[in-house]
Amino acid sequence: MPTPSEVYEAGERKKEENMAFRAFLKGVANPVELDEQFRKLHDELFTDYDCCACNNCCRIYAVALRMDEAESIAEYLGMSTQAFVDEYLFQTSAGGYGIDGPCPFLRAEDGKCVIHECKPTVCRNYPHTNQPDRMGSLLNIISLTEECPVVYEMIEGLKRIYSFRSG
Repeated sequence: MPTPSEVYEAGERKKEENMAFRAFLKGVANPVELDEQFRKLHDELFTDYDCCACNNCCRIYAVALRMDEAESIAEYLGMSTQAFVDEYLFQTSAGGYGIDGPCPFLRAEDGKCVIHECKPTVCRNYPHTNQPDRMGSLLNIISLTEECPVVYEMIEGLKRIYSFRSG
């Protein structure tokens, strides 16, 4: 598995192969079986992986959050909800709220999440590879191989499961 600092380059090297693998899966994989394979690999690979030692996702993405999550984070930080909204959030085009990336709650000195205990659901569930309908999100998952070492390894594991050989 590549390290957090190596994963972008490793994913870039495999970009063409990964896109060919995506097309291959679209043609041969059973969507229900693929979901189960992703879930098993997700559970297996994340069991011993410390995401807090990586945090690449926190450095890259803006995240959407629900108002109840904003309220919980504000309370956790000892702020009013309005002060939290004013200081940390932006309004999305859909009328919701988001936290811009890189995440302001990622401490620079040690890479730890200040709001880990109450972080938004989207953060808690990242990279969503244990969720249903992975066939419908293969393009997104393939793009994550350049950011998440575990997703990189999942795709490599799926290539082994399907005995995939690129061109």
